[in-house]
Amino acid sequence: MRGRVGLFIGFGAGYVLGAKAGTERYDQLMRLYENMLQSPKIKEATGKAKGTVGTGLGQAREKAKESRVKVSSSVSQRRSSSSEGDGTLSVAPPPTV
Repeated sequence: MRGRVGLFIGFGAGYVLGAKAGTERYDQLMRLYENMLQSPKIKEATGKAKGTVGTGLGQAREKAKESRVKVSSSVSQRRSSSSEGDGTLSVAPPPTV
């Protein structure tokens, strides 16, 4: 209950302060954000980040593919070795007390 009250108080305070700041402050923040996006350093950093993510994604795909092949071969080996029996599972008897 305390968390909800705190959340509503925080939301209300933010709303009141934001309303007092008005559209002038909002426009100022939007201009700052747009100028930041146009910065060459930000564009360069964004490009590097996208490249790194792309490389990491490719490596993750390769690792997943290798793991899938290992699991598939392991499962097929177990199936071939267990096919010698009658195909039923055996369960250990319960422990005696």
